[in-house]
Amino acid sequence: MKIHVISFGCQMSVADGEEMVRPLGLEPTEDLEEAGIVLVNTCTVREHAEHRALSLIGRLKGWKEAKPGRLLVVAGCAAQRAGVWIERRFPYVDLVIGALSVEQYPNALRKLLDKQTTPPRPRNAVSAFVNIMRGCDFACSYCIVPKVRGPERSRPFDDIIREVSGRVDEGAKEVMLLGQTVNAYHDSGRDFADLLRAVDKVGGLARIRFMSPHPSRLDERMTAAMAECPKVCPHLHLPVQSGSDRILAAMRRTYTRAKFLEKVAALRRLVPDLALTTDIIVGFPGETEEDFKETLSVVQDADLCGAYCTKYSPRQGTPAYPLGDPVLKAVKEERLSRLLSEVGKGMERHLRALLGKRLEILLDTPTDGRTRYYFHARLEEPAKAGSLVTAEVTGCTETALKCHIGL
Repeated sequence: MKIHVISFGCQMSVADGEEMVRPLGLEPTEDLEEAGIVLVNTCTVREHAEHRALSLIGRLKGWKEAKPGRLLVVAGCAAQRAGVWIERRFPYVDLVIGALSVEQYPNALRKLLDKQTTPPRPRNAVSAFVNIMRGCDFACSYCIVPKVRGPERSRPFDDIIREVSGRVDEGAKEVMLLGQTVNAYHDSGRDFADLLRAVDKVGGLARIRFMSPHPSRLDERMTAAMAECPKVCPHLHLPVQSGSDRILAAMRRTYTRAKFLEKVAALRRLVPDLALTTDIIVGFPGETEEDFKETLSVVQDADLCGAYCTKYSPRQGTPAYPLGDPVLKAVKEERLSRLLSEVGKGMERHLRALLGKRLEILLDTPTDGRTRYYFHARLEEPAKAGSLVTAEVTGCTETALKCHIGL
């Protein structure tokens, strides 16, 4: 039987979708009409993502009823938060299973399939997501993750190494280690730095990435591992969320602006060519124009080359929810526009600094891939998808590099 997976939200959600399917040996398909099962893996961190998933579930009623035997499964964070409501609102859904029960998913679906599975098929993905932990012990006031994913739970160290090796055997050249607070990983006295060093030794692997670390857990051991492990890419996505100490305190982020910049500077002393990206929220309750200007300036002070920027969205069940949403929508949109402009300037500056340099590119398609800095690169001439090529940067757009392999 073929399965069509639709994941909303972050890389953790996408990885969960892959992880739920892998043990079953089901054949993935991008064609909705040829699928016997549709898995909608939901997100509830942002209201918009949750609404998109619920709207899709409503539209899938026609698909479900068009052919007997089709199965519709809803999983993930929104299923954890509102599972009972989803079952009542969409009675044609066959299985609702929340993020805290992701490990139980294969057995639950096997019961629906009467334990009928097909042999596993090899994967050909160049990049592979590998979950190393779930949950979060922080209590950021805007975040629903601890409620829907629970406290930190790290996977066994050796299991992770075996999975990475298996993904390499299946064709992956790059792995992305994932966790809500990925650098909080620990198992039997071993921490995230130990894990980076162990994964770095996996034969056949070319690149290691990870997401998303918490600034408070960025320590000297992790910094040293990033600098000393040749397969760890010189790119770090380190969420800052705000440049204002007052707002950071209200968000319960456990660090100050100065501490964030101090840790970035320490890492850059060991990894001088580090490409730094981040997450930023605008319009958190109580944010003033002065607070926002502090956020604008941290983009420059941290020398960011990219950021995922979003408007604050109240989520019921979070500590910040009782504060309401006092910053006007128009104000949030105007600030977001200014922030995106500032981030764009930083990205363009970093891209232009690479003109004339020869860079390694891992190709997702014959012409498109990523550098070790995570910049998107497009070749002027095609090469083999899945290969690592070295190419000269001949130009750039606002968001990507133009490259030529040459001789």
